[in-house]
Amino acid sequence: MDIIQILGNSAELLNAYEPKTTFWMDFSIADKFGLYAIKDTYKRAFNEWKDNHVYLTELVMVLNHKIWQWYETNDAIARLYDTLWREADLWAQENLKGEELEYFYRITD
Repeated sequence: MDIIQILGNSAELLNAYEPKTTFWMDFSIADKFGLYAIKDTYKRAFNEWKDNHVYLTELVMVLNHKIWQWYETNDAIARLYDTLWREADLWAQENLKGEELEYFYRITD
């Protein structure tokens, strides 16, 4: 049996932001199963939570931190996270309005 080790504490990695989801853990588990698992995890999370500005904001933050986690050790994973981050970030900027967009910018700044 393989043991999955999850590196880092999500709250610590998200700059003292108190997580409201399990996105960090979900993607950390997916990391161990490769690119397909990461894409699938993203698809499920994005489709389920894109209309919740708080969860969408956290998803964007996690994707961004995952880029930095992987950029020196696995270029393929880092590039995938970069692509997913750009997609979610652009969707948020184009679809959130008013206070929701202000929240997104305040938290991700």
